[in-house]
Amino acid sequence: MLFHTLQFLYFFLIVYILYRILSHRYQNRMLLLASYVFYAGWDWRFLALIWISTTVDYFCGIKIHNSSDAKQRRGFLLLSLVTNLSLLGFFKYFNFFASTFKDLVSLLGWHPDVVYLKVILPVGISFYTFQTLSYTIDIYRNKMEPERDFLDFALFVAFFPQLVAGPIERARNLLPQFKIPRVITKGMVKEGIWLILYGLFLKIFVADNMARIADSVFSAAPASLSGGESLMGIYAFAFQIFGDFAGYSSMAIGIAKLFGINLMTNFLYPYLVTNPRDFWRNWHISLSTWLRDYLYISLGGNRNGRFRTYRNIFITMILGGLWHGAAWTFVVWGVLHGCVLIIHRFFTENVKTTLTPNVITPVWFLIKVIFMFHITCFGWLIFRAASLAQVGAMCRNIIVNFGSVQNIIPYGSAIIFYIWFLFVIQLIQKVKNDHLAVQSLPHFFRYAVYMFICITLVFVIGVSISTSGRFQGQSFIYFQF
Repeated sequence: MLFHTLQFLYFFLIVYILYRILSHRYQNRMLLLASYVFYAGWDWRFLALIWISTTVDYFCGIKIHNSSDAKQRRGFLLLSLVTNLSLLGFFKYFNFFASTFKDLVSLLGWHPDVVYLKVILPVGISFYTFQTLSYTIDIYRNKMEPERDFLDFALFVAFFPQLVAGPIERARNLLPQFKIPRVITKGMVKEGIWLILYGLFLKIFVADNMARIADSVFSAAPASLSGGESLMGIYAFAFQIFGDFAGYSSMAIGIAKLFGINLMTNFLYPYLVTNPRDFWRNWHISLSTWLRDYLYISLGGNRNGRFRTYRNIFITMILGGLWHGAAWTFVVWGVLHGCVLIIHRFFTENVKTTLTPNVITPVWFLIKVIFMFHITCFGWLIFRAASLAQVGAMCRNIIVNFGSVQNIIPYGSAIIFYIWFLFVIQLIQKVKNDHLAVQSLPHFFRYAVYMFICITLVFVIGVSISTSGRFQGQSFIYFQF
């Protein structure tokens, strides 16, 4: 079920009414059942994978905590890691690794018959496997005690607002909220409604409209495109993927708030930052902090000298790229971000700069924002392209065959129209350093924002219904990861 469909609305209303009339104990049980129904809406067969991860990590967590023998503790942690990563590896990477193996051995003159499987990628598997892994790792590191109530732990794994596309929650944050009766305040309801509305705006108005531009560019033969059209397609995808994923996260957090549950912030203002470190502090925060805490630090972090620090950053970002998909474009995307982070860290540690304040600083800030945005966009080109050959062809278009301005006016006008309001919201969030900054605006401006979003959504949905007879929400990009 997609958040922005009538089917989900009916599902949510039934669940929410039941939730408000049940006692705390039965609220949790009902939410668990609702979460399984929600997931079964895609494919009920893959509920078995969630149950495997849930059962194995529940018992591994208890065994790790109860054991005083270091070898046994490592053994149960290894069982958790192998179980979850095997499920993820088989369903997501089997054909990728098989194809890579075939290509490598063919270089040696051997041409084996490699078996490829018609494997369906279970929606959300990358998210809930990472979520359960953080639980067993935290217990192993003595940062928390295991959950003894199996059904509450199952709810932590399967909680439907964030099950299929995050945020990737930590047990230390989410599990304690299931253990006590929730108090749903008026403030939480207001915040939840705002986050849902904002998420719908990001998805329906920004992402889905940008998708039309991005899809038309990336599906075309590069030779048929001018460099300007290629560039506009890249810009469109940059705002499509932000609107799509940040929109889902915003709706997930808002829905959870209506249940009295606080999920972690997953996006802030990633296109208004000046360096790659701040980009990853504002983009998919739940994943970037997961990679930092459970991969980068496990590799040694910055504890063993500069070279090993750079190595750990590089490995972390390559695996972070591979997490997104089974293709070499995702690996190269991870390599790019790893290199950029290393270069930024090197210059930050070794190069001192002095700028005259007041006049130069704001201009320099704007230059850095624009520069960082274009580095990010180059990464999105690699991320979105079907192959590295397409990346090269589109870059070549931009450099040697940009074309006339007339050719890109329709693209540029559409992009400006769809993102100007998003830019204003992001700027308010950055100035106030708060993803709920709109809630603290004066009444007139706050309600003007609400009214604009509501009118926009009604207009877009109305146009869709009038042209096709019904509103059919497009799927979310990150469901494929």
